[in-house]
Amino acid sequence: MPSPGVVVHINESSSAKQGAVLRNVKNLIREMPDLPVELVVQGDAISIALMKSNPYLEEVQNLQEQGLQVSVCHNTMRAKHIDESDLLPHAMVVPSAMGRLVTQQQAGFAYIKP
Repeated sequence: MPSPGVVVHINESSSAKQGAVLRNVKNLIREMPDLPVELVVQGDAISIALMKSNPYLEEVQNLQEQGLQVSVCHNTMRAKHIDESDLLPHAMVVPSAMGRLVTQQQAGFAYIKP
């Protein structure tokens, strides 16, 4: 039975890592356009989900238009004093990244951490 989707986890601020993760997501969406893909953002990777000072803004928004769900850890937002209005449009705030990852895996999502 196929997975209901894929949850991709990122928690690193490294530009090289963020770029690689987005390339992986782009390739996955291209290969499997009907597969739900969720990017769970936490910790220092939160910059990838912000409207300002985000070198990947256009790329992330293009992926969102192709169906990528961006989920942002509320615990990280609170710790870094980030407001929901600072996030990309259509980003979903989840109580905790860890909880979201567990919930999605229990629901049958495949887990990827590049």
